[in-house]
Amino acid sequence: MKFIIDIHLDLSMNAIEWNRDLTQSVLQINTQEKDLIDKPDRGKATVSLQAMRKGNIGFCVATQIARYIKSNNPLPGWNSPAQAWAQTQGQLAWYRAMEKANEMVQIIDKKGLQSHLDLWSSDEPNKPIGYLLNLEGADSIVTLDHLHKAYEQGLRAIGPAHYGPGTYAHGTDSEGGLGTKGKELLNEIEKLNMILDVTHLCDQSFWEAIDHYNGKMWASHSNCRSLVPNQRQFSNLQIKELISRKAIIGMAFDAWMMIPKWQKGISDPKKSGLVIETIIDHIDHICQLSGNSDHIALGTDLDGGFGKEQCPYDLETISDLQKMDALLKKRGYSENDIQKILNQNAINFLMGALP
Repeated sequence: MKFIIDIHLDLSMNAIEWNRDLTQSVLQINTQEKDLIDKPDRGKATVSLQAMRKGNIGFCVATQIARYIKSNNPLPGWNSPAQAWAQTQGQLAWYRAMEKANEMVQIIDKKGLQSHLDLWSSDEPNKPIGYLLNLEGADSIVTLDHLHKAYEQGLRAIGPAHYGPGTYAHGTDSEGGLGTKGKELLNEIEKLNMILDVTHLCDQSFWEAIDHYNGKMWASHSNCRSLVPNQRQFSNLQIKELISRKAIIGMAFDAWMMIPKWQKGISDPKKSGLVIETIIDHIDHICQLSGNSDHIALGTDLDGGFGKEQCPYDLETISDLQKMDALLKKRGYSENDIQKILNQNAINFLMGALP
């Protein structure tokens, strides 16, 4: 069973906002939620720490996320940046609790990553899941002092925006650039040698960030616009730019990002023919643009506000990512290519990016 790295999971959001005990099995979580209707994915979770261990997914990039919304913004979020900051601190407290319980271990540098990889190559039972912190949307960074505080807490990657207009950049489903505050944030991220996550940036903000930022960057969970025409995906030009910047792109398993014309709450994974193998179409496309498999990772975003109702129908839990091995072989990928996609590209990137 191959070691797998997932570079985008909203673990603390599920624990704190969805009130899921991720130390339980996925079945236990879903059984507890069978009568809940407050969110569309209740009773349809796919992720738990047990399921990750079962699938040999021993390391992930785990998020903190809290959007600040102004009064005219219809998106859900917090009414002040201070509240958003407090929410990320609550999420951090959950990660710390998981560390204390030996369920997880935070990775902040090359040495820690190598030690963790060595542990997961051993026969040690009940190994902790390694995680690297990524802030999805920077609205909670009240001041640049807060950014430095977050770095001290182990934050190593950051996306300036999420959905809609943000404090520092314009995200998915909005239009606009970085502005002065956004450029100041990027300057400070670069000084700290953090990873810039360009995933949710709208096109204008994306290209302004590309022009302004000279450090390491990745797209933790994005697919291909040529296959799924939507601003949330990356165009061929954007993908080529990321390739030239030696970035990695995490493949997202959210149905509407995998196949075109998906209607949230209406389309059905099985009737739509959505299977795990569908993601290989996106992998193939990026490999054709780059001429190699060096820029692909998995950034599944599983349980990122959706569950079984909006992901491949042959995926019961995150442990089914192990099916990628045989599916990639079936599509003609070599053993070396498969290893790169499932873990080595992410390892190589982080070994070049972490202190």
